[in-house]
Order: sequence, then structure tokens, then C-alpha cells
Amino acid sequence: QVQLVESGGGSVQAGGSLRLSCAASGYTHSNNCMGWFRQAPGKEREGVAVINTGGGSTYYADSVKGRFTISQDNAKNTVYLQMNSLKPEDTAMYYCGAATVGCVVAGLGDLEYKYWGQGTQVTVSS
Repeated sequence: QVQLVESGGGSVQAGGSLRLSCAASGYTHSNNCMGWFRQAPGKEREGVAVINTGGGSTYYADSVKGRFTISQDNAKNTVYLQMNSLKPEDTAMYYCGAATVGCVVAGLGDLEYKYWGQGTQVTVSS
């Protein structure tokens, strides 16, 4: 019974920062891929940043490189997304997803991610 719960969303002005958290329970796979996806109104869901739960290798969408950082705290079974220099185009519902394969296989697409949280809203105003 895998459960992912996101938190940390909110409303900020352009240039501000937010830190999202994804707390996982019942997810005992090792060296698998876990991370963040987002979906804006009228657009398809896109991968933002993912991390191998074993090893810590990270992968980012080009649109967030240099601004967002994904990390994990294995002791707390939690994955984080530090979002800096936020832009209005970052506005979206952010979802935490977990795969049962590594990030090289899963990538930033969503087909390999079997478990999902309910999402947390991020709104960036100009």
C-alpha cells in the first residue's frame, strides 16, 4: 500500500522560492526513480525533476535547470523540490510520482511511474 503525500505549495511572486515535500510510505524499492511532475491548465503533464532513490543521480527538465533542486532524505522517506527564482510559467499543480525502475529507464515521461500523490498547487504571480 504505497502512499505519496505532497506539501509545501502556495502562492508567491516572481523571483520567490518554495520548497515542496513528498512523504512516501510503503515504498520499499531500492535504486528506483522518484520525483516531481507538473500540469498547468490546458497543458499535458510534464516531468520536472527526478532522482534515483538509491545513488542520488538527478535529472531535470531544461526549463528548470539552475533554478530547481531535487533532493532526498532517506531517513525520513521524503523527497524535496527546492524551487528558486520562480517564474509565472512555473504555475501548475505539482505531483509526486514513484516508479519501480531506475531514472535512466523511467526518465521524465510519466508512463513508468506507478504511484502518485494528490498534488499541491503552486501559483507564481508577476
